[in-house]
Amino acid sequence: MGLCHGKPIETSQQGEREQNQQQLQPFSSDKEVSLSPLPPRSSKKFPFYSPSPLPSFFKSSPSSNSTPSRSVSSTPLRLFKRPFPPPSPAKHIRALLARRHGSVKPNEATIPEGSECEVGLDKSFGFSKQFDVHYELGEEVGRGHFGYTCSAKGKKGSFKGLEVAVKVIPKSKMTTAIAIEDVRREVKILRALTGHKNLVQFYEAYEDDNNVYIVMELCKGGELLDKILSRGGKYSEEDARVVMIQILSVVAFCHLQGVVHRDLKPENFLFISKDDNSTLKAIDFGLSDYVKPDERLNDIVGSAYYVAPEVLHRSYGTEADMWSIGVIAYILLCGSRPFWARTESGIFRAVLKADPSFDEGPWPSLSADAIDFVKRLLNKDYRKRLTAVQALSHPWLANHCDDMRIPFDMIIPKLIKAYICSSSLRKTALGALAKTLTLVQLAYLKEQFTLLGPNKSGQISMQNFKTAILRSATDASKDSRVLDYVNMVSSIQYRKLDFEEFCAAAISVHQLEGMESWEQHARSAYELFEKDGNRPIMVEELASELGLSPSVPVHVVLQDWIRHSDGKLSFLGFVRLLHGVSSRTFQKA
Repeated sequence: MGLCHGKPIETSQQGEREQNQQQLQPFSSDKEVSLSPLPPRSSKKFPFYSPSPLPSFFKSSPSSNSTPSRSVSSTPLRLFKRPFPPPSPAKHIRALLARRHGSVKPNEATIPEGSECEVGLDKSFGFSKQFDVHYELGEEVGRGHFGYTCSAKGKKGSFKGLEVAVKVIPKSKMTTAIAIEDVRREVKILRALTGHKNLVQFYEAYEDDNNVYIVMELCKGGELLDKILSRGGKYSEEDARVVMIQILSVVAFCHLQGVVHRDLKPENFLFISKDDNSTLKAIDFGLSDYVKPDERLNDIVGSAYYVAPEVLHRSYGTEADMWSIGVIAYILLCGSRPFWARTESGIFRAVLKADPSFDEGPWPSLSADAIDFVKRLLNKDYRKRLTAVQALSHPWLANHCDDMRIPFDMIIPKLIKAYICSSSLRKTALGALAKTLTLVQLAYLKEQFTLLGPNKSGQISMQNFKTAILRSATDASKDSRVLDYVNMVSSIQYRKLDFEEFCAAAISVHQLEGMESWEQHARSAYELFEKDGNRPIMVEELASELGLSPSVPVHVVLQDWIRHSDGKLSFLGFVRLLHGVSSRTFQKA
């Protein structure tokens, strides 16, 4: 669905907000970057169903109960003064999204899609049609290109006298079949995701001939973005930790259920009240979708400044949310966006090619753990990015999560499945790598192993994965087919794993490779492998061990994996073995 951009703030509030925005400028270095004054909100008219706060490229989503969305004109700005590489692959997205959502302008979206014609669209959702009987709409608190959000009060029943937020989506704006499906999916996800304290509470959905009404919890504390601005543009490390733990906690919950939010930004987190220690709530699931651990999404959605590189390449999963959280963390800690440009194409080029700066103030004065935390979220290779659970276990946050239970991480069954399907040689190599892990890395694995419920002998079976997921499953787990995936993993016939083998199986080599200590891990692991697992091996035997066909090109490549002096696996071969190989790997070589 489209994002509810708010109506313009009146004069006094507008002036105060612009003044707060101006205060963000001193937090960036004059050497590397410069911050330009933020344009007034009225300086640019957005077309209907603007794909992002920008006039094109991304679709937007109406805020559940927030005030205006201000991604372009309100978040701190950063201008890169170095040349950019050629335009990104996102240059054709404008027409694609125009076709998808029906916001077609002259000379735009020239390829018609017959199934997305407004004529004959079924705009009946099967929701209750008695909204006026149960609620009385109050003042509008947010307006956008696809709907608006109002406060309301219950008139009868269990909600009598209760203040709520109501997202009103006019059916006249639903001009394509996909737009209708977006509304249907948003309600389905909100209804299915229940039981987390940092998730906005959904009450009910209604409809009449003109509108769809989504009734939710009313959050009166304002947006996280407003709180950032009120603090002069940034948080202290201690306060930023409190915010990040809440964001990561709810996102980890969503990912465990197979839901990817796809539009995480400060505007989509609201405080329940104005209190300093108010709980933060995730809102606006209008762009959310279901995804299994072994699936990739390809539709391009989100807000430009927070979009992950792999989204622009149209192949992504839950890791895209982690990039967005990295952008939020960067803004919280320094008051500037990590990627910014004056044009849409410039923003996308920065996201794809530019590296965020950690040289200017206040970064040199921040802790090494804080910097490492943000860097590991803003890794352009999604395979090297932390998961939400791993981020909660990061040294920067680990000692501050005592009052919350770390959830199960869906990356674990995915890695275990890959391990079981690996050759015995790779399993030996991963075992050597596991012995080089630090206490912090082992603490995360120990937590996950404990959640799987090992028996008295300290072992787990594949069936334990299903039990662990069912313990916190919601209806969303079934809708996303995550339960089907876990059932498949649980049915794999394999011996029971003790903690030592579990560590070898649950290692993400790509994530380790993204750390500064990777070289040390790899060298130490190779030394252990040399002592315990390395042996002379023929190219033909290696190809067979890896499950590769005995083709000549494969043999030529594999020769580099073996030392000519003694026929044992070389360091290069060892590292490549750790990553896993397939016939497709050698086709690319």
